[in-house]
Amino acid sequence: MASSKEYLAFILEQLSELTGVSARGMMGEYILYYNGKIVGGIYDDRLLVKPTKSARTFLPNAPLELPYEGAKEMLLVDNVDDRAFLTALFRAMYEELPAQKPKKKNR
Repeated sequence: MASSKEYLAFILEQLSELTGVSARGMMGEYILYYNGKIVGGIYDDRLLVKPTKSARTFLPNAPLELPYEGAKEMLLVDNVDDRAFLTALFRAMYEELPAQKPKKKNR
């Protein structure tokens, strides 16, 4: 099941206090970026984030779920109605996230 554009719009609105949050569509799902770093994504209308140390602190009881078959497990964020919580979660995670790798140029 692909994620809906309405759910994506809702999550982006919840994160609207942060500058630099964006999404990119990928096979019916959405990858979420915060200032160029991948934070997580929306998969089957679920917000999943990378299981960083700070994310585990914010979400101590969150289950690890697979975004899709063969992927690494991510933390399920079920508190999506709380804007302040989501904003604080993304801010806390930012420093722990790896920088984007530069794209290879075709020769």
